[in-house]
Amino acid sequence: MRRPAPTRTGLLLGVLLAVAGCGGTAPDGATAQSSSAPASSAAPSSSAPAASCADRTLAGLSLDEQVGQLLMVGVPAADPASGTAALSGVPVGGLFLQGRSSADASSVTASVAELQEGAAVPLQIAVDQEGGLVQTLKGPGFDRVPTALEQGRQDPAALRSTTAGWAGQLHAAGITMDLGPVADTVPAGTEADNPPIGAFDRQFGSDPEAVAASVTAVVEGLQDAGVVATAKHFPGLGRVRVNTDTDLGATDPETSPDDPFLGPFAAAVDAGVGAVMVSSATYPQLDPDSPALFSPAVLDLLRGQLGFTGVVMSDDVGDAEAVSQTPVAERAVESVAAGVDVVLTVSPADATPMAQALADRAADDEAFAGRVTESAGRVLALKERFGLLTC
Repeated sequence: MRRPAPTRTGLLLGVLLAVAGCGGTAPDGATAQSSSAPASSAAPSSSAPAASCADRTLAGLSLDEQVGQLLMVGVPAADPASGTAALSGVPVGGLFLQGRSSADASSVTASVAELQEGAAVPLQIAVDQEGGLVQTLKGPGFDRVPTALEQGRQDPAALRSTTAGWAGQLHAAGITMDLGPVADTVPAGTEADNPPIGAFDRQFGSDPEAVAASVTAVVEGLQDAGVVATAKHFPGLGRVRVNTDTDLGATDPETSPDDPFLGPFAAAVDAGVGAVMVSSATYPQLDPDSPALFSPAVLDLLRGQLGFTGVVMSDDVGDAEAVSQTPVAERAVESVAAGVDVVLTVSPADATPMAQALADRAADDEAFAGRVTESAGRVLALKERFGLLTC
């Protein structure tokens, strides 16, 4: 039986006071990476810099509200408001417009504005606008985005410019994050045997150096337009022979800490990418026992070797068959314990059990509570970096 959502009586007023003056403004598209350090509630000394908006907001959040910042939940792209009722009051930090929408840009803008109106802390609103078959918003006012394979044939400077063009349309509609670009490299000649990426031309190419150049261009183009880019699916899905969404057993036996296929992810980090999505496949040379999104070793590779300080997001843990043998609530706990900052689920019904499990673990485990605060701080810092959170 699923446990009831944690009680939040009396908390809303505290949140509203803590974030008074915070709201959405046009992102500036800055590309410097934000600090991952958790906020301190201590008053700054006369020689210390003033606390950031993210720090001040974090200091005013209860445990339940910090937990909420760690959840991004799917709602129907065609009717986003209809999915929010299933959240049962959980103050999630982000919403993912899942599926496909043929609504025009003005309608999407109005729907997104309605979602933001009900949020005490501004929401990250994400879409899958990769291109080709993977394009959430397809109605009038949103350009067709070519497949990644087609994009990879463009000169990087031209690719950055064209990306900024269609990303500007997203930004104008209130979309704050794109779950792209795909930084996976698919070896030449194996595309048809790679069901999640190569079979749908979601890769920029087969040469990791060329892929890195394209990934850099797309990251920069998105973020030039004020939309957070999300490099995925670390440490790579280009060699798996099973789709993590539909089957068990997705394994990449080749990826190692010095693998050239990590190059596109390193390039994204160097370009200041705001977020990196971690896959649910298993990588025996990195961690033989756990899927990447449950693996401290994989997350340490991203943070340590690649030097990433931004927001780490899980691939979907709602409907993905790859994690189906782990209870829903534990998917969130295991991800965050491993080092994930934002748990993505396409199922709105997952919000309550996941939030309850995260809060319960944090209440009983001081170290885990520190992880929650650390991740909530990163989420808020990313929102501030792109102008979503202001004080």
